[in-house]
This record gives sequence, C-alpha cells and structure tokens, in this order.
Amino acid sequence: MICKEKFLKKIHPLICNGIAHRGLHNEEFTENGLKAFENAVNNNFAFELDIHLTRDNQLIVCHDSNLKRTTGKDGIIEDLTSDQIRQNYRLLDGGVVPTFEEVLELVKERVPIVTELKPYKKNKKQLAMRAKEALKNIKDPKSILVISFDPFALMPFRKERFATSILVVDTDKKSNIVYHMKKLFDSGDFEKNMSLEKRVMKYQKDNFLNVWTINSKEDVDKFIDYVDTFTFEKVDPEYVREKLRAKYSQK
Repeated sequence: MICKEKFLKKIHPLICNGIAHRGLHNEEFTENGLKAFENAVNNNFAFELDIHLTRDNQLIVCHDSNLKRTTGKDGIIEDLTSDQIRQNYRLLDGGVVPTFEEVLELVKERVPIVTELKPYKKNKKQLAMRAKEALKNIKDPKSILVISFDPFALMPFRKERFATSILVVDTDKKSNIVYHMKKLFDSGDFEKNMSLEKRVMKYQKDNFLNVWTINSKEDVDKFIDYVDTFTFEKVDPEYVREKLRAKYSQK
C-alpha cells in the first residue's frame, strides 16, 4: 500500500472529479457501451468498466457474465466466442457489445479508465495476462487504474506501471482476508457504507479511498467528507464534479 500523496501522483487527476460507473450511461445510452463511454469522454469524466474473457481469449466489456440484462438475450460471455457475441447480440441502445480494445481505441487516453477484472471460475490468471497484453501500448500509465474483487486477479499487476485497487464489500465473508490483502495493492475501493466505519476512516487518513456506488445527491453529501472520490451513477455528474472540486480546493 502506498500513501495517499504518492498514489495521487500515480493516477490521473480526473479520477478525483468522480468516476462514471460503467460509463456515463442513462436511458439513452446502455451501461458499458461505446455510447456511454463516449458520453463520459465528451463530459471529461473518468469512467469504470468491467472486462470478461471469452472462449477464444478475447476481452469483452460487460458487467455480468450473462449478457441478458444489457442485451435482452441469454448468453454467458465465457462460453461464447467474440464472433458469436458480435453476430448474435446487441446492447439495448443498439450498439455492439464492445471489446476492451475497441474502448481503448475510442478513448485514446483522453480520460482515465478504471478497469475492473471480472474472473469467471478459474480464469483469473488468464484474464489478467490478456488484460496486460491489451494495455501494453498505453503511453500514459496514469490513464489506467486496475481494480478487482479478486486479489489473485490483481497479483500480475503488482509490479506493472498501472496503479491497482482492491475492491472490498462488507457483506463478503472473506472481507477480513481481502481487507488484509489490500496491503499488497496501491489503494482500497470500498462499498460506500464502509466509509463510515472507524477502521476505514483511519485507513482513509493516510490512503486513497474510493467508494461505490453513489447514486443520489444525498449520497454525495453523506459520504463526501469520508472519501477521496466516488464511483457514481444515476446522479447529476456536474453535482459530483462540483462537490469533489470544492473538497480539494479547501485543502
């Protein structure tokens, strides 16, 4: 774990203005789609996405392993090839289910991407190595932050040039183990209610803390004094940005 001051030097400053959860999506733009990501870029926001590994070793961007929720059609990403997904599935907004490389090409490092590794069964190492391959041509390491709930998926990134963050959920039976293992990574990314716990408040004094998922102005006001940034959705992005900028301007 590196101290907050060093971590801030390792990440893009836009991360401190809020992170759009699964892109800046809304009723028009489906989450984790190119339109939602372009919306984030156009509004100058960092954004988070989730990557899975297909049967043919390609990286697909989607939160769930099952494509049903965002496409309306059942299908497990890890059981399908990238061609099968491209030919048979469309997001609810009509867009393709994007590959990670397509997102990187769209963004061109204009805003930072918080990249969550989503292991499936026993593919965590394969997923991590494939992600490292996709990121090899990134020029500015500050434009990528790699996160995961699975500490073993993050291990291959420990000595890479990208910052890492371990996701911690309070209801996880392994949370104590994961909380301890955060020492292996650069920062912590906690479920929002955990930020009110004394142990997390103590952690946040010296370490960078992001929380998820902020989805109302009330959430912004409730948690802003206990965190360094938010992952947000379904809340006015300008409200998030203004509140976080005001927070940093007071320091």
